[in-house]
This record gives sequence, structure tokens and C-alpha cells, in this order.
Amino acid sequence: MTKPYILAVDDDPDVLGTLSRALSREGFEVSRANSGLEALKMLGMRRPDLLILDIMMPGLDGLTVCRRIRADHQYHDLTILFLTARGHTDDIVAGLDAGGDDYVIKPFELPELTARVRALIRRGQRTALIESPILDLGGLHLDSSTHQVTVYDSHPIQLTSTEHRLLRYLMEHASQALSPQHLLEAVWDYPPNTGDPDLVRAHVRNLRSKLEPDEESPRFIRTIHGVGYMISG
Repeated sequence: MTKPYILAVDDDPDVLGTLSRALSREGFEVSRANSGLEALKMLGMRRPDLLILDIMMPGLDGLTVCRRIRADHQYHDLTILFLTARGHTDDIVAGLDAGGDDYVIKPFELPELTARVRALIRRGQRTALIESPILDLGGLHLDSSTHQVTVYDSHPIQLTSTEHRLLRYLMEHASQALSPQHLLEAVWDYPPNTGDPDLVRAHVRNLRSKLEPDEESPRFIRTIHGVGYMISG
């Protein structure tokens, strides 16, 4: 069986060494890049199953790298895990807004990191096995083969991998109020009672910015106060 391939990007050689050793022991194939430019070059040579990307790097930082990747249609579904320094909450929000799927705060615990990586890899493998790529619900038309959604026959809107999975899950469970913790387990594949609900809130906000004519009065993804989120047609 082919090993999942991970590209790790960080300007700190100690962090890269730790990532490479830990993930290699877990059965992953790992390549390293010590700058944003090197990462983009390596990405063009071979597509990884997961990109681990530090936000704070000299020159081309992680946010810029992520935006460039998402601007290229062939990488719309590439899974991106950001590394960010503790306490830099603005970086977390900016990373998710730039198209990141998840984040880990440095200094990280290796068991947490490897568990997060395994969950992200599993998600990508399950997405590839979707049998019915088309979903229609009350003006939303979602095509899982392209990760694009149209709203009332408008122009297709490109979604990231996580935005697509979140929207698809909400559409498959229409008219059900789903808590952030439920979504972390179902969409992000987190173990019970783990993960950050703010991760869900950030991706819901990004989805609304793409789908809703009026984000303050959402037509599709509604907030059910005290519970979570619900989509209705």
C-alpha cells in the first residue's frame, strides 16, 4: 500500500526535523521545505496528500502561500494544516480565511499532531469515495466532483475541501440542528469531546460569505441559538 505523502513547510529546521521523524514513524512519507517559495516549487513537482504549513515565515509567509495555492483550481481540494504560535489568534482566523482546513498551535504535542494528521488524511480518502457527487437543496446545487456550488443557477462558486465537506454534511442532514462538537466529529473526524468549536464557526462564516446575499440574515445556514447550525431548503 502506498504511504500517504506529506509536505511539511517551516523555516525552523528543528521543527521540520521533529515533524519528519514523528510522521515517518507513523507510516507517512514526508518531504521538507524551509521556505514558501521552495514549497510552491515542490508542490508543482508532486502533489501531497497533506500540506503542513507554518504561518510565520520570512519572505513568502504561509498565508500568502495558501492564497496562491487556492487560486490554482487544481489545488482547490488540497488539505492544508497550518502551524501557528500560541496566542496568535489573529493568525488562526487569517489562516482559515485564506483557505486553511485546520491548525495546530506550536509548541505542539506529538500525539495531538499525529492524531490530527491521521484525521485529515482519512477525510481526504473518504471524500474520494463519495458515490453520488450531486446534491440539490432549495436553490443550492453542490457538485462534489469539482467542489463547486451554485446558488439559484448563479455562476459556480469554488469551495475548499473543508467548506465542501461541511456544506455537504449540512445538506445531507437538512433541517437538523447540529452542534459544533457534532460537526467536529462528523466533518473533521475528531474524537469525541476534542477540537475547537471556533474552527467550525470560522468555516461557517466563510461559507456564508460565499453563499448568502445577506450574511446578517442567512437564507441557508441558520444559527440555532444554544444548539448550533442548521441548513434548510
